[in-house]
Amino acid sequence: MADAADLRARLRRPFPKRWVQYYLGNPASLGWLLVADAAAFLVGISFYVHSDPSLRDLSALAYPLFGDSPTALALAALSVATLLPHLGRSLDEVPSNRLLALVHTLAFVWLVKYGVWTAIALNLRPGLYVGFTPTLLWEYWGILLTHLFFLLHAAVIPYYGRTSRGALAAALLLLLLNDAFDYGLGLYPPLRYEAGPLLAGITVVLSFLTVGYAYWVFDR
Repeated sequence: MADAADLRARLRRPFPKRWVQYYLGNPASLGWLLVADAAAFLVGISFYVHSDPSLRDLSALAYPLFGDSPTALALAALSVATLLPHLGRSLDEVPSNRLLALVHTLAFVWLVKYGVWTAIALNLRPGLYVGFTPTLLWEYWGILLTHLFFLLHAAVIPYYGRTSRGALAAALLLLLLNDAFDYGLGLYPPLRYEAGPLLAGITVVLSFLTVGYAYWVFDR
């Protein structure tokens, strides 16, 4: 029983707490994380601007639903930025309220879902992505590794963030709304192939699994 409890604790908090406390409580490292989020956000925006369909073809109100990865990064940066007024304090002492719980929960589920979704989408048709040209090297390994950063980023949020039943319900509703936008209107993230029912079904399942994972990982 003790081993099972220890394994569960390690899965919920995979990094030593002192490391996370140092990294997120240090002004320099926290600042560099925000810079990395901003840079990755701009790279993502550039991808969606030059894709087909493009951000230029849509209303600005639809940008957060179309640009899934930039949305995840914007939410991540917002979540981390809430720590700025509390630098030097223990992460256990960072205050929480319903709005902050919603921000942290949305950041977590968007990062996890689209970190995993990207790996699945690329590997459903690996023959279209795996190769040794500069373009293919970036569009497979580059994108895969940068989206691994999403999962690492998400893993530190429960160290300082909390969730609530309302935040989890809102997160699931918004993820499913995003899925309806992506596959109902055909505005899923640009791929080298047409997303069919399989990828659409996987995406919806990921929405439920990601919120379930957030329910398990976060304190309330």
